[in-house]
Amino acid sequence: MAEKLKSAEMTPGPGFMIRNNFPRPPKEIIEGFAEFETADVSDSLNRLYAMNGEIRNLSNDKELLGPALTVKLYPGDNLMIHKTLDIAKPGDVVVVDCSGAMTNAVFGDLVANKATYRGIAGFIIDGLIRDLPGVQETGMPVYARGTTPFGPLHRGPGEINTPISCGGVVVHPGDIIKADLTGIAVVPRDYGAEILERLRASKARQAAYVEDVKRGVFSNAWVEEQLRSTGCAFND
Repeated sequence: MAEKLKSAEMTPGPGFMIRNNFPRPPKEIIEGFAEFETADVSDSLNRLYAMNGEIRNLSNDKELLGPALTVKLYPGDNLMIHKTLDIAKPGDVVVVDCSGAMTNAVFGDLVANKATYRGIAGFIIDGLIRDLPGVQETGMPVYARGTTPFGPLHRGPGEINTPISCGGVVVHPGDIIKADLTGIAVVPRDYGAEILERLRASKARQAAYVEDVKRGVFSNAWVEEQLRSTGCAFND
């Protein structure tokens, strides 16, 4: 019998490892972001921590908020998603890096039902899902790029709770995920309190400005000032 190539073997370490625990932000910091829309959160992060808009809520209109439990999958495989059911704590948001694969679904109604009973808040998947009616029946928010009936394998490798890339943003375990119908924002864990304080400090001012705009009370002079300061040519 031909010998199996060593390069095809799975080995522990980078690409095949699991961290069972990670530091989560304080509950009051996470819950504080419920006051704000993702657009405001993204603005407070200099517009650099919003995921690609193609990742959208496919299951319902519910918002999603919680600490990120990160997963990196081997293309077309979802063994590590199944393992998150043993690791996640109630309220966690499972954020999945599919390594760029857009062929197989890596999530379906069975995982959605199991995750609901484990108290997982929802899923952000940079890839495809299937069994959409069954997923919607659970009421769990699931954000993904689309659907396909083509199912996954279950053999690994992969990683849990290491830094991943999802929707163009690097996500670390414990980062705060804020998602709604507008999109998905990621608040780096170590800056959660600072960003929340910044948002609250500007909340009243922003609300007053929006109300003025709705009543037609505003000036657009800043637009021309910006254009002239950057050398725009005006022709009558």
